[in-house]
Amino acid sequence: MSRAENTGKFGQYGGQFVPEVLMPAVEELTDAHRRYVVENEDGFIDDFRKRLRNFGGRPTPLGRADNLSERYGHDVYLKREDLVHGGAHKLNNALGQALLAKYMGKDRVIAETGAGQHGTATAMACAYLGLDCEIYMGRTDINRQRPNVFRMRTHGADVNPVDVGSGTLKEATNEAMRDWATTVEDTHYVIGSVVGPHPFPTMVRDFQAVISEEAREQSREVIGSLPDAVVACAGGGSNTMGAFHHFVPDDAVSLYAVEAGGSALGVEEAESYAPNSASLGTGTVGVLHGARTKLLQTGEGQIVESHSVSAGLDYAGVGPELAYLVDEERVTPVNVDDDDALEAFHRLSREEGIIPALESSHALAYLEHADFDEDDAVVVNVSGRGDKDLDTVIEESAKRDLDIAPDMEVFR
Repeated sequence: MSRAENTGKFGQYGGQFVPEVLMPAVEELTDAHRRYVVENEDGFIDDFRKRLRNFGGRPTPLGRADNLSERYGHDVYLKREDLVHGGAHKLNNALGQALLAKYMGKDRVIAETGAGQHGTATAMACAYLGLDCEIYMGRTDINRQRPNVFRMRTHGADVNPVDVGSGTLKEATNEAMRDWATTVEDTHYVIGSVVGPHPFPTMVRDFQAVISEEAREQSREVIGSLPDAVVACAGGGSNTMGAFHHFVPDDAVSLYAVEAGGSALGVEEAESYAPNSASLGTGTVGVLHGARTKLLQTGEGQIVESHSVSAGLDYAGVGPELAYLVDEERVTPVNVDDDDALEAFHRLSREEGIIPALESSHALAYLEHADFDEDDAVVVNVSGRGDKDLDTVIEESAKRDLDIAPDMEVFR
């Protein structure tokens, strides 16, 4: 544990900026996180790790990508979170928080979701643990991610469409917060990323840190040493902090957070719109969803609508610990655009036989732009599988005439 474990502050970031009505729930959760997650009261962590193995299918492998290594002239290793039960790293956190709700005596769980991976993981965990489950999801994201909406309902969860604003993750989070404010007695809110008021950023990171814990141990076995760099995509930052956490003390390991550059960087103030989701590299300091962090906002402090071809990265903020690590120059923020991510999706599918999520495709796309040495070993976190993105990839590839895409004639 480091930095902000007891205070919820990471330098100037973090905190508990919530309405008074939510403070009892936040304080109750802070106490539960300390007792069950940090101090392993009643064997909670032992129970969690057993369920991650038996239900989640962990550990996930770390393997060399031979064709990508040949292409880039240095070793590339893939941490395969796409092989977690459900197809994404999201189950690590959803299972941990749903289990924590059960230990706290809560019998109802709510969650927000963007790409649907967190909603699906939460629905799966609740079905597994016998908890009632409701998911808030923006209408835009529902239209982009219909298979995941069906998966949530198949697992018995209610999916509540959110029609206000841009109909994406920010609005879904707002609605989930409103629900929680009126149901705190019997409901736990499973936030899907390292965002929100303390203790969520720390707690979600703790549940996702199994990624870097395994990767660090596997690197010594597979590579023979620690890697020279770890690369992960960054939206809110759950897979990023999960992939980075146990490497943060290793100064020789460079950490790259790859954001969605979308179609252009910057904020179009007149339109209250950012054609990207690069808040870590280009955002300014403000408060969103209970925490101070870096945001995409106007000069007057209005949060703007963000954009990414990947629904899971389409968020105007980022986790406060990531913002702090960038300020401390421990994490390097970089970005790739929509075309880069789509090309990386096709490249990994064709050259390694793995269909990555569009979120993970951003991390893979950075390899095209990076300047690693030929003897470097680079670990890329494949945060999820791309089955859910096929409709988007078909539509976007047909529009853009990407050379690397298969023949799209029949899809036009």
